[in-house]
Amino acid sequence: DAVGYIIHSIMLVPYFSWQRSHAVHHQYTNHMELGETHVPEPMESEEDGSFALRAKILNLFGEDKGMKVWGGLQAFLHLVIGWPAYLLIGATGGSARGLTNHFYPEPLTTPDQPKKELFPGNWKAKVYQSDIGIAATVASVGVWALCNGLPEVMALYGGPLIVINAWLVLYTWLQHTDVDVPHFTDEDHTYVKGALHTIDRPYDKLDPWGAIDFLHHQIGTTHVAHHFDSSIPHYKAQAATDAIKEGFPELYLYDPTPVPEAFWRVCKGCASVEKRGDMYIWNNKGMEGKL
Repeated sequence: DAVGYIIHSIMLVPYFSWQRSHAVHHQYTNHMELGETHVPEPMESEEDGSFALRAKILNLFGEDKGMKVWGGLQAFLHLVIGWPAYLLIGATGGSARGLTNHFYPEPLTTPDQPKKELFPGNWKAKVYQSDIGIAATVASVGVWALCNGLPEVMALYGGPLIVINAWLVLYTWLQHTDVDVPHFTDEDHTYVKGALHTIDRPYDKLDPWGAIDFLHHQIGTTHVAHHFDSSIPHYKAQAATDAIKEGFPELYLYDPTPVPEAFWRVCKGCASVEKRGDMYIWNNKGMEGKL
């Protein structure tokens, strides 16, 4: 915990808060109400929400240009705004917990399921313990800026931090989202079903030398195994992935689409979901050819 606390605090991530919320994310992967990250917006009608906004943009700019505008908007919101919005208000979290904050343990709004609050019991004190590390980092960066100027701080710390946050959102979004990957309600969700709707994606076309995969301990190409059992060490993750492929060949999700292409498809095609049978599916009716 000591090493994790220091490193996370330096990157302005409240360590224990993130430890708890990430465990919840694993427990409720692809859960519509209790999922902790990248939970899609349910579509109540074609006249409301993100589905309607996308349609308005397409009508305003035309289908081809409008889809690019919509995709660009989603890219900006996720890569630039997404991470701080998640930490501050629980953006893209499930509706059951209401709005949450990783720096303050109490729900910001009344949750639909109070017994499923994000930071129960002893975790409340741990949230405040995490805040101490964040406060120390903010103070240190402030002193640095006063002594050496804001441009140097942004060049050596702020800019790289924005890139790190964008990359974090990029690959976690792609590991849990695509136009044909469903989500489930409490009645139909299970831990294993959530793990099997995680997507392994190779970085080989983005980085043919394998540096990204090596530096990330293969988290992108062995993410399904990570969701089956997060205690599997990275050096055993490929063996676990091979076992999953062999045991569940028809259920294991692997997408070789180059990361930039997959990202652009998700930006354009993942606006909101509608209930179909026992699952929620992304609604792209009439737009399949634009994705």
